[in-house]
Amino acid sequence: MKGMIPIFKRELYSYFHSPVAYVFIVIFLISSAMCTFLLGNFYRSNQASMETFFLFHPWLYLFLIPAIGMRLWAEERRSGTVELLLTLPINMTAAVIGKFLAAWAFIGLALLLTFPMIITTYYLGEPDSGPIVTGYFGSFLMAGAYLAITSCTSALTKNQVISFILSVSVCLVFVLLGWGVMSNILNTLFPVWLSDLISLFSFTSHFDALRRGVLDFRDLIYFLSVILFMLMVNVVILDSYKSL
Repeated sequence: MKGMIPIFKRELYSYFHSPVAYVFIVIFLISSAMCTFLLGNFYRSNQASMETFFLFHPWLYLFLIPAIGMRLWAEERRSGTVELLLTLPINMTAAVIGKFLAAWAFIGLALLLTFPMIITTYYLGEPDSGPIVTGYFGSFLMAGAYLAITSCTSALTKNQVISFILSVSVCLVFVLLGWGVMSNILNTLFPVWLSDLISLFSFTSHFDALRRGVLDFRDLIYFLSVILFMLMVNVVILDSYKSL
């Protein structure tokens, strides 16, 4: 994994020297607050719980994470630096993981900055700490799955807008798989056993258990498997450019 740490540091450093990063954090914090207090009617629920706060994360990530991750490889390809990277004595797997971890760490920081929501919840009552911990952990893992998909689609094109659209489209499918409407559509297209199998890949169904405080290792394995698989595809895509 030679070169991973320098790439991680370079990428993470670049986020804090770009106005886009700060815009992302501000939009994420404002959007989270608006969804929780306005759409989720946090105060009217009369419950000291952050379940409403986590409820909207799959939808917030659907647009915000592709926006922050669309440049990961698309910008490298547009500027031509990816060709230089391919000629350096750096393992491509290390490069992919380094860039991914830097972006994931940045998203994790944005998630940590929502701590006022925790303070508010404890101020209003005595919430169960378990769902809060698993909710944040699950949200971070789900964010990683979104980011891994975005990193993969970013490697497919030089255009960041196309990367964004592809990422949103793919992630939207993973989100909707757990919804009844999508299940009905799948039942009309495939046998019931196959549609049920496809529905198991839903982001929302795996995240719902975590945000409610149920720590099921199958959910953790699912998100980690999506991350690892998409990063492997990412490496294969970039390695294919060597032969062009």
